[in-house]
Amino acid sequence: MLDTTPLFRPLARRRLAQLLSLDPVATQEAQLLRLVSRAKNTKFGQDHKFSSIGTVRDFQERVPLRAYDEFWSDYWQHGFPHRPDMTWPGKTRFWALSSGTSSGTTKYIPCTHDMVASNKRAALDILCYQLQHMPEFRPTDGKTFILGGSTDLTEEQPGFFSGDLSGIAAKTVPFWAKPFTFPPTELSLIKDWEEKLETLAQKSLSEKIRVLSGTPIWLLLLFRRVRQLLDDAGQTESPAFPHLQLLIHGGTSFEPYKHQTLPFLEPVGAGTREVYPASEGFLAIADRGDGEGLRLNLDIGLFFEFIPVEELGSPTPTRHWAATIEPNLNYAVALSSCAGVFAYLVGDVVRFVDRSPPRLLVSGRTSYTLSSFGEHLIGEEIEEAVLSAADSAGVDVIEYSVGTVFGHQDHDTGTHRYFLETAEPVSDDMRSRIEETLARHIDETLTAGNDDYASHRKNGLTLKLPQVTLVETQAFAHWMRARGKLGGQNKVPRVINDSSLFENLSKFMERTSSNTDTKK
Repeated sequence: MLDTTPLFRPLARRRLAQLLSLDPVATQEAQLLRLVSRAKNTKFGQDHKFSSIGTVRDFQERVPLRAYDEFWSDYWQHGFPHRPDMTWPGKTRFWALSSGTSSGTTKYIPCTHDMVASNKRAALDILCYQLQHMPEFRPTDGKTFILGGSTDLTEEQPGFFSGDLSGIAAKTVPFWAKPFTFPPTELSLIKDWEEKLETLAQKSLSEKIRVLSGTPIWLLLLFRRVRQLLDDAGQTESPAFPHLQLLIHGGTSFEPYKHQTLPFLEPVGAGTREVYPASEGFLAIADRGDGEGLRLNLDIGLFFEFIPVEELGSPTPTRHWAATIEPNLNYAVALSSCAGVFAYLVGDVVRFVDRSPPRLLVSGRTSYTLSSFGEHLIGEEIEEAVLSAADSAGVDVIEYSVGTVFGHQDHDTGTHRYFLETAEPVSDDMRSRIEETLARHIDETLTAGNDDYASHRKNGLTLKLPQVTLVETQAFAHWMRARGKLGGQNKVPRVINDSSLFENLSKFMERTSSNTDTKK
């Protein structure tokens, strides 16, 4: 395989110089006006008088914030999938399937030709940032392993396809890039996740993998399986993926998996780079080190708005953009993009660490706000409390979910119930003590950091001490499999506000625990 990295280096330097010279405000306004101009003759553009929009303020006055359901019912559903010139000019051949993490509702997001090009540009920017930090990085001296869902697309009508975004990416990969990517088509088509993981782990042993990309939990499972295969073959000293230089992770927080994943990277000196992709657009990339924020992709056909979380649902929420954002505030993200979405609520909560260029941290999902009693906990606060408690108790929590347990009587006080999966099994004689330690530490951390939570916990007036249940290793994977959500881009919901889904999880975990006890 010809290593084309020397040819890529000057292009990367030029692109990095371009990124450094961008004025965030001017660039974002230009992006919005270009999107509006492109879509002015679509039904959406005509409905909102795009032809006379000349400023960001004009756009915000004429285009209200919308969630997916409104786009679907008003513009995409009737006649799906053949919906030309509805929200973006021309035909949309591809529709990305996106499953709502907490509700499980399947969404069909348009993936236009321009959106495909935007995603490819963002992917190249990842390599540019890595070359900046690791001059010896040679991305094409080997292959990029993309650990995604099945690439088998459904042909909804002749010439119109739906499926995983990874499947759309695989179908539209340029011919020159195919020799540098793994897995090949016949392997990426495997639908059964466990079969796919096993096959990819085995086949990857004979490949020179330079870059590995995926969701943290599935990457960790891959590393473990490759390690087991090497040990079984007597190659105990050989690192998993010995040529690896870069791990790209996104989709969920890396923190719960970090301690388990880094030992696979350190022997080969591989770096990590967090990304923020969504079906509606590739929003941001970490251009510096871990935890230093993800830089918004300002010039690839996306326009960003940010709404204070507490104003969501109000008649006239404040709509910030690059010119008005402030650090250390929690914003819901609204996106306008060349996918044909405008002022579209993505469902994520972010917090900025820098304004110029804008860099953010993903705080959680808008659906990951736990406030059954007015406690107003966001996903970031919950995760910090869980990981801090785990560290205090001396356990590694790699997966968790939390939901509300309401009192059975009107006068009963409710609580939060946490299901935590640890990297190593906890002995029966230690389980109750560790669960109690975790519950109290979570409670203390949330009480210290959130005034609303503290007021509801005071004297147990409306909210009791949380409950913690430690579950068996792989319990969440078994639950996801039972729901048909195992692998690929599917993620375990951290905060579950859907009472029926949380009841489903609770019963599954209790049944699993009961079966384990019976076997003992």
